[in-house]
Amino acid sequence: MFRSVGALIGDVLAVMLFVIIGLFQHGQEMSAQNMFLVGWPFLVGVLIGHLAIRSWRAPFRLWPHGVFIWAITVVCCMAIRTLFSAGTETSFVVVTAIVTGVLMLGWRAVALFLTRGERLQVIDLSSAASAESVEDSPADPRS
Repeated sequence: MFRSVGALIGDVLAVMLFVIIGLFQHGQEMSAQNMFLVGWPFLVGVLIGHLAIRSWRAPFRLWPHGVFIWAITVVCCMAIRTLFSAGTETSFVVVTAIVTGVLMLGWRAVALFLTRGERLQVIDLSSAASAESVEDSPADPRS
């Protein structure tokens, strides 16, 4: 439960970092209003992506969860921006796809690296349990 919320927060922070960088690069005022006006299509995209892929099953997984959430986020954001005539020039779409991809998949890669020990322990425990069940099984009656 906490990991899935953490994954959602990680993606929200990634797209908001992209929004903040964009506002800064374009010389716009760094206000909560500007951040909301530019960022809400991205946040809707992130939420739709998490719900569509059911990210709570494996929140830090890069493939397919992370890639699909990123792709759904970009597509939804661009669709919303098109509906509201907010601008979807080709260069903006390309930059958005690249930067959000690096940010959204990048934090997942770091999270996977930092939690690799936990996954190895789970694998060790499951292999030990399966080895015990093989040893405890009755002998073959044909022998």
